[in-house]
Amino acid sequence: MDKETILQAVCQYYQEHHQREPYQPGGRIPYAGRVYDETELCSLVDAALDFWLTAGDYTKRFEQGLADYLGIPFCSLVCSGSAANLLAVAALTSPLLGERRLKRGDEVLTVAAGFPTTVAPIVQCGLVPVFVDVKMPDCNVDVSLLEQAKSERTRAVILAHTLGCPFDLNAVKAFCEHYGLWLIEDNCDALGAEYQLGGVWRKTGTIGDIGTSSFYPAHHITTGEGGAVYTGNPLLHRIIRSLRDWGRDCVCGGGQDNACGRRFTGQFGTLPEGYDHKYVYSHLGYNLKATDMQAAIGAAQLEKLPEFVARRRENWAFLRRALEPLEGRLLFPEPGPESSPSWFGFLMTVRPGSAVSRDELASHLEAHNIQTRPLFAGNLTRHPCFQSLREGVDYRIAGTLEVADQVMNNSFWVGVYPGMEREMLEEMSKRILEKMHHK
Repeated sequence: MDKETILQAVCQYYQEHHQREPYQPGGRIPYAGRVYDETELCSLVDAALDFWLTAGDYTKRFEQGLADYLGIPFCSLVCSGSAANLLAVAALTSPLLGERRLKRGDEVLTVAAGFPTTVAPIVQCGLVPVFVDVKMPDCNVDVSLLEQAKSERTRAVILAHTLGCPFDLNAVKAFCEHYGLWLIEDNCDALGAEYQLGGVWRKTGTIGDIGTSSFYPAHHITTGEGGAVYTGNPLLHRIIRSLRDWGRDCVCGGGQDNACGRRFTGQFGTLPEGYDHKYVYSHLGYNLKATDMQAAIGAAQLEKLPEFVARRRENWAFLRRALEPLEGRLLFPEPGPESSPSWFGFLMTVRPGSAVSRDELASHLEAHNIQTRPLFAGNLTRHPCFQSLREGVDYRIAGTLEVADQVMNNSFWVGVYPGMEREMLEEMSKRILEKMHHK
């Protein structure tokens, strides 16, 4: 049996076993989910039949495709979005960066109202997160607080674009450039979002020094598990690849020998001259690569990404119009004219004094089979993982986290993923309206 026959059978299998059933009233409305067809399934099987189990041709294709989509030269596929953030922060500690290298005890500005793996790498790399509060209604960083949060030890900023709505990149970028700080954009919830900087529209994740993405099934595209780190800086790219691939100095790919032309001719550290370059390590790295089978799924998903982003925007706009009567009771994000979000979810914050609490509204939706999610950690410093850390030593809070606490208590979101059908959006808006109007 040849490959073409097998792949034809896979297409038939998809039609018989993977076709989604249309939404039925009362059915489950998830906050996110995989959207795929026979293309992804065939791509996955094609890679499996080649049995190149580590990174290979599909990985190169995916990395180049994502780089082209973002308009940036360098992209590295990794095993998760969390690994992407770890690599991004770890890269800034590389000795190859000279005086700009982040050292143990240096401070990194971030926010507490987000996902923990935006912050965890800061601590894991021996650095000190400094928490700046967010602002309503988009729950992005309050840029007016950055100046007072900075100290002589501040060396970098890492921020996520909250639920696909870009933070104020004009202000943050100017702040970082003024003080010579590194900027990492956690773009895991915002792939496809755009921001106008200096009159030019650019994809988020490409405006800072390093951007990261996640391809977990809930995200804009999926490889199952997976993520990416991207940059326009060739030195940072070299460091990221080294750290991803065990910390090795050699740039040869898997299965390559002496493509770099330096295999037995270099002098590295105090090793013997000519020591095999494939086993020379310039960093204390990791193995954070993804497999070619994951990349094969991603390559097929990339073709659908523009449509996925458009659908997310359409779904968000539908809910925003439908819930307009609740503007006096709920706060909704308000993107500025320089921002074009790629929405991850539909964020709502119950206004103070409302007769219906966030928990009551979310419980009402869950009771009607509609999944809800809080805005991730709400206030990360209140979680058990931070109880063993020392405020003022292991982390620092600049000012208060009053708004982060409001997010923790009053904010939540529902889905807008591309698999949402009109009937699902109508059901969500109906249930929100009925609960908020009930009291």
